[in-house]
Amino acid sequence: MAPCSCNEQIHKLSQQVTVMRKEIKNLRQHLESAVRAHRKHMASLQSELGAWRQGKHKVKKTAEKDLQQGAEFSLEKGHIQTVPIGYISSCFSKKNGTPRQPAICMSSRASLQIQPSVFNNPDHALAGLEHYSHVWLIFLFHKNGHMSYKAKVKPPRLNGQKVGVYSTRSPHRPNAIGLSLAKLESITGDTLHLSGVDLIAGTPVLDIKPYIPDYDSPSTQTNMNVQYEQTEDSVDSETEAEPEGLQCLGDSSSELDPKMKFSASGSLSEHSDSAFSKVLAEVREYLQQGELCVETLADRRPTEPEPERESTSRLCYGADSYSSIAAWIRNPPVAKLSVRFTPTAEKELREFQPPESKDTGRPKFQFLKGPDDAVEAVDGILSADPRSVYRRTCCSDRLFYFSLDTADITCWFGDGFAEVLRVQPVQTQK
Repeated sequence: MAPCSCNEQIHKLSQQVTVMRKEIKNLRQHLESAVRAHRKHMASLQSELGAWRQGKHKVKKTAEKDLQQGAEFSLEKGHIQTVPIGYISSCFSKKNGTPRQPAICMSSRASLQIQPSVFNNPDHALAGLEHYSHVWLIFLFHKNGHMSYKAKVKPPRLNGQKVGVYSTRSPHRPNAIGLSLAKLESITGDTLHLSGVDLIAGTPVLDIKPYIPDYDSPSTQTNMNVQYEQTEDSVDSETEAEPEGLQCLGDSSSELDPKMKFSASGSLSEHSDSAFSKVLAEVREYLQQGELCVETLADRRPTEPEPERESTSRLCYGADSYSSIAAWIRNPPVAKLSVRFTPTAEKELREFQPPESKDTGRPKFQFLKGPDDAVEAVDGILSADPRSVYRRTCCSDRLFYFSLDTADITCWFGDGFAEVLRVQPVQTQK
């Protein structure tokens, strides 16, 4: 046998050994997690047994009897009863390939029908919701592979680095409750039609809340440590800690910050001028956004009276109106991938028809509007690299499979790109 082929075999064997070691390490971690969960369960059983031996089981029996007689839960005592109000019907049928956040794939679509068991008239519960463009969906991570959780997790976008679970949106948490923002396309009777979703089919939804930008969306900065130029005649020692003199505008919004320094000629100094200009620019931008919102709502509800607005004295501008986020959210170690289609994949995708098509000889989508909508969805999913950290760094097989609506998609990942190879109709199980 040639030395070259021997070296190749040795190299392949060493790679397989490395993968096996990492698999063994993962199995050990799962085993340790299972052991910890078992210990917690045993401790809980021992505690219950000890309480029973002390005679406290009588209280428990009384509580069970009250429950059987229809006694109501007490929220003050921590008794919480949740009932899904509906289940998501989505273009994503499996976890694999489903976006991790709703903004990743804005062309994804889903619907939510309110259960008649929750309300006698489910459509009545949705009255007035048509005035909002987006809604919050509170749901359960029902497809968690296991119920174990840890204080620190490894978000895929951090490429293996650990952070606290409460600084992430990981599904593996003590209470597997999720929060997602979806665009409300329309409402038909008791059914919401949504887009920009990151939920798989069958997800139990616990609640719906309207998205209100005035309360839910403060302006965001990734770095609040703004550097300010210090000049002798513009900022004194007391104002150095304040962000350029910008403060909340009160009832007298025309008044300037008294700490702003005037020049010898009676006009504002150069530093104060720039701060004042920034305030005016922010006010102008806010008013323009308000006008756009009013025009949009006017089209939707022409006959309804204008609701009373809260006093503008509560609105803040400048640094006080900003929130901050972790820098890795917008600048993660994992780079965004470019997405491309092979000619075969493009041809196969063009065979799919919109949901309303009457052509029975060709496959058609159930949620997506057509091939262009599907291209946008695939691009959003793959550009964010849906692979796990383990698969991204340890697996030599770069093929990746996922389902989108009624299409099974095959792709592979290269250095800095993802390429779609095949787009086939989903094979229905007989």
